[in-house]
Amino acid sequence: MDLRELKRARFAVSVVFALHGAVTGGFASRIPWIQDHVGAGPGALGLALLAPAAGSILAMPTAGRLTHRFGGRAVTRVSIGLWCLVLVLPPLAPDLPLLFAALLVYGAVAGVADVAMNAQGVVAEQRLGRSIMSGLHGTWSLGTLAGGAVGTLAASAGVDARLHLAGAAVVLFLVALAVGPLLLDVRAAGDEPAPPHFVLPSRGVLLIGLVGFCAVFGEGAAQDWCAVYLREVAGASQAVGAAAYTAFACMMAVGRFCGDAVVRRLGPVATVRGGAALASLGGLLVVVSRTPVPATAGFMLIGVGIAVVVPLVFAAAGNAAASPSEGVAGAATVSYTSGFFAPGAIGAIAAQAGLPASFALVTALLLAILLGAGRLGPPAGRARGHGVRRT
Repeated sequence: MDLRELKRARFAVSVVFALHGAVTGGFASRIPWIQDHVGAGPGALGLALLAPAAGSILAMPTAGRLTHRFGGRAVTRVSIGLWCLVLVLPPLAPDLPLLFAALLVYGAVAGVADVAMNAQGVVAEQRLGRSIMSGLHGTWSLGTLAGGAVGTLAASAGVDARLHLAGAAVVLFLVALAVGPLLLDVRAAGDEPAPPHFVLPSRGVLLIGLVGFCAVFGEGAAQDWCAVYLREVAGASQAVGAAAYTAFACMMAVGRFCGDAVVRRLGPVATVRGGAALASLGGLLVVVSRTPVPATAGFMLIGVGIAVVVPLVFAAAGNAAASPSEGVAGAATVSYTSGFFAPGAIGAIAAQAGLPASFALVTALLLAILLGAGRLGPPAGRARGHGVRRT
């Protein structure tokens, strides 16, 4: 494969990441409409919003088997296309049980697409011989911002979410169709045995995934509680709280776009250690802050510090397993289980001891990333791209 084809493949997988983010942002922007449509209270909505995490965790371990049988390009094309189309399901649900079912399907498709596109990214990185995973996740962040912005405009104009999300699904699906042929046709070697239908991560991938668990926990805590923390602890207005969340999200995007250059210079282990140190400092600043400016600065440090961790977790896991898709599936499954634990843990600790105590736990997990960063180095004695047939 020549350099021109590799650049086209990198462009295609970047678009796929942006599409995945755009679907996520578009759905998130219309959650209030969906809540009103099904008549759900906060507790019932919270239960329904556990369904995407459940669907993803159940589906992710099957992605390695699918990729082995059908090839990475086919699985990525089909899963990202379906992911764009399932955007129409949540607003069509007339009641809470059907919303839960729709979000379960939504999450399952999202999980397979997530694994497939990250595996594509790992292989593209291997063949290019330089770090690109952080930038790919940066395009995902831009996609979420774009999808959310369009959703905000639609909501402000009073557009029915069924119409908005159906139109978005069609446009995004057409883009997915256009870039699909440019993806890498990654296939297992002819003598490579098929992985089990439901892959459990190896010990090495499990430990890598635990680093991702800590990062996703910290990211989710900051996303969900940043504005609340600014309002309830730092005495900020709702507008300032929203601005603090925006600052956090922007710092994550900036960190991801700058991350590849840092990785090329310092390597993944030093990059993650430096980022974890910044994030831990930010967590400590959040815990001790009682005014908006230092609290916002703390959340910004958390954002830029953890920005590169999940991309490098997936890159390390993809290089550590028999195939990139198998490694990414294992690490993603472990990492994203934090979606079940983070909301309840933060809320329970906050109810008993206050939000600063909750973010003391977050800070401890960010420090754990610093300790576990060594797991993200390249595996000793293993050639990059092992187990993948290059075309």
